[in-house]
Amino acid sequence: MKLLENLLWLCKIPSPPGEERNLADELAQRLAALPLASPLRRYGDSLVAPLTRGSGGPRVLLVGQLDVANPGHRGEARTENKRVLGAGAAEKSGLSLMLDLAERRPQVGAEFTLVFHARGGCGFDGSELRVVMKKDAELQGADVALVLKPTDNKLQLGSGGSTHATLAFAGRTGHSGLPGAGVNAIHKFARVLAHVAAFEPVPDVVDGLTWYEMMNITSARGGRSGSVVPDELEVNVHHTYGPSTSSHDSQDRLMALVDRVGAVRFEELSRAAPPNRNHPLIAALEQSGVQGVEARQTWTEVASFTTLGIPAANFGPGTERTMHALNEVTELSELERAQTILDRWFAKMT
Repeated sequence: MKLLENLLWLCKIPSPPGEERNLADELAQRLAALPLASPLRRYGDSLVAPLTRGSGGPRVLLVGQLDVANPGHRGEARTENKRVLGAGAAEKSGLSLMLDLAERRPQVGAEFTLVFHARGGCGFDGSELRVVMKKDAELQGADVALVLKPTDNKLQLGSGGSTHATLAFAGRTGHSGLPGAGVNAIHKFARVLAHVAAFEPVPDVVDGLTWYEMMNITSARGGRSGSVVPDELEVNVHHTYGPSTSSHDSQDRLMALVDRVGAVRFEELSRAAPPNRNHPLIAALEQSGVQGVEARQTWTEVASFTTLGIPAANFGPGTERTMHALNEVTELSELERAQTILDRWFAKMT
């Protein structure tokens, strides 16, 4: 099974964020040996492979990230009980489909371009996709982009927005055993923590799909020793939201959350994206056998394409809930099903 061979090959080459060069080099060698429509283009550790030209059909980008988050040590990907398990087994399943398409070359009535980009897990500001899209003028005229993420072969539309911010609270040191000594920075944070802990998901319904606004404290740094009143505390808050909320709205809510008891430093601002459910090419994919349609809760590169005026969607065979887990998973049957779904979609473009 060529799809399986490709996935195992891709997984054997480690590619945590910022360390994608080896995988980019190996992919470049394989792609450069194929009969592409024009020469392979490289930007840093990202690759652009023009696959078909001259059809007069829509200009379609198939997009996959090279990097895989690696929380702790994970074993090499392997097959077991008709599944692929291990680091990259889910996150690189979309790359396997892209490589298969490049090597198999089915007849399609569209102008296809494959985009393999680095640092996809680094959000809107950190992804190398921004550099690629800025430098490669041909890509900017695309009619649609399909971001090949693990979605259990569901069509996930739009993209949730994401704001990361550091909340800083200042106090004054003193002996923690003496009444009135010092000003406790952690205690200043208590009201904010209570508000975030009580925050209930707020639904946002757009085009029949539901996103949820969420707020979580994800890290905290502060304190000096067991008997010293802490004079500083920094925490990271992650605010996620649906398409009805703007990045400015998100920033205003975090500023109001602190409300003069601390300071806010915004670290990452990634806007949400609408579902574009009625776009003809996205609607055609919905009708090609996908395993359901739902909102994409977390941020993906779909939002980056929306900023550029290119409608986009998320789709892929990997098991979404296993992303970043000890063992990522892609079912072999779902890998084959994804190939069939894409071929049906391609056939609708002829």
